[in-house]
Amino acid sequence: MKKIMLVDDEILVRESIRDCINWEKEGFIYCGDASDGEVALPLIEQLEPDILITDIKMPFMNGIELSEIVRTRMPDIKIIILSGHDEFEYARAALRVGAMEYCLKPVSAADIIRLLQETSKVIDRERLEREQRQLLLQLQSDYAVKTQHKLLNDLCCGLIATAEAMHTAALLNVALYAKHYVVAVTDFRCHDGRARLVADKLQEAEQFLSSELSRLPIEPLSYKRSHTETVWLLKGQTAPQLEEALHYLQAGLKNQIEKLFPCTLALGTGSIQERLQGVHASYLDAEDDKHWRRLSQHNRLALFQAASSAQGQSAWPDRQRFIDFLKLGAEHESAGLLSSLADSLRSVDWRDSFYGYYLLNDYTIEVLKTAHELHFASASPAETMEQFEQKMNKVRSADEARAYLQWLLSQYWQWRSDASDKYTEMLEQAKSYIAKNYGNDQLTLQDVADHVMVSPSHLSKVFSQECGQTFIEFLTQTRIRKAKELLLSTSSKSYEIAHRVGYNDAHYFSNLFKRITGITTTQYRKQQLLGNGSVLQAQGAMHENGKH
Repeated sequence: MKKIMLVDDEILVRESIRDCINWEKEGFIYCGDASDGEVALPLIEQLEPDILITDIKMPFMNGIELSEIVRTRMPDIKIIILSGHDEFEYARAALRVGAMEYCLKPVSAADIIRLLQETSKVIDRERLEREQRQLLLQLQSDYAVKTQHKLLNDLCCGLIATAEAMHTAALLNVALYAKHYVVAVTDFRCHDGRARLVADKLQEAEQFLSSELSRLPIEPLSYKRSHTETVWLLKGQTAPQLEEALHYLQAGLKNQIEKLFPCTLALGTGSIQERLQGVHASYLDAEDDKHWRRLSQHNRLALFQAASSAQGQSAWPDRQRFIDFLKLGAEHESAGLLSSLADSLRSVDWRDSFYGYYLLNDYTIEVLKTAHELHFASASPAETMEQFEQKMNKVRSADEARAYLQWLLSQYWQWRSDASDKYTEMLEQAKSYIAKNYGNDQLTLQDVADHVMVSPSHLSKVFSQECGQTFIEFLTQTRIRKAKELLLSTSSKSYEIAHRVGYNDAHYFSNLFKRITGITTTQYRKQQLLGNGSVLQAQGAMHENGKH
């Protein structure tokens, strides 16, 4: 039912119109009237009528002036102007202010009802059109969001080629291109069991996370994978930008969220990639990272609870030292590490407390996690963990605990040794590819990884572990070694050699050469040629002496 308001300076007109029509029967609500525009205006703003009937000639503020203000402030209100003056100028003024109808007095109740019903139809039609437009816009928006989410999901799951992904992103107006990419996976779990509160708190926590990521010098894209899980594709112009963002996400932001909201945040972060096709590898790394972090977090909580419930229990493992040893230590140092843990192991009640089990479980998780990250372990983590749990359950003394840890480390070093043998062929192929393509200034880790059919992050880790240097260090070493050979075997200029070994910037090449060798290219060529000349002279003298 439409609300009607009447403005006329003649009280008899107002009362006649108000009383001669059965408003509800005709489908309307008579919400009020006023004697002039000035009095009417605040009432209109308060009552918000759908249709305004106003006289054109009134004191203080006439109908035209009132209509102009109403059309500006409340454009959806339809206006019907009544006038006792049959003059063209009044009709034109009414049209100018957007009046729906211009009706000459006197008017009958039937005329007013007819005008109101026609105006009501216009209102209904406009409202329907507006609702349809809004629905269409919402559907388009929802479709765009769903399509964007599908694009990101396909990209992370490796279901779409790079060219197709870029084409789809362009159609959706999604800024997908960047110089570096990394994937993070977040999973919120709320402590409160009430469903409505859980949904609200999870939404607030996710909004806070999104807002904080937007403050960083990166570009986050995301899609919901489930009610609690979100996958983030973080883009950056430099790798350090993304590394800083990941550090903030893992260290600072996680703690902030868990303090501000009644929830825990499990997250995993992947490897930084230089190309879109590497997003899938980063996603898989993030999934693995989340799994191991959650497993470790649950066990640490159980470890703390077991320690709290056991009276006098004060043995806490030097966890970080153990982790550093796995990544940086050598097999012959295992005995020294176990000796340093002996006091902690002896102070544990291995028979009547669960603390010892969770302590060994913590070390075991770190071994499996590190082996998985470094691609040492061949069996699935779940199967391996089940085998190790059977051994842990049998431990009943400090000596048995030490024996278990010794066996655990021996398994780790065996995996590492097996992996080293397995990666020998792959590294040889990678080095051979570099040796053939070092002159390509566009050669990247991704190119070499594609050639040996592994992910860039995997190849990078293996290179560092097995070769003792990063991929970039090896490539640089190869190029500088080739540059030395060209300096001695050709008369090419330094800038020509720079281009031949993969450096378009001759100035950069010269500085790099000096930083690595300690001398300039010119000095190197002179020193080596002079040294070779002395050797030749000595050999000639010896030959002459032999004649005599």
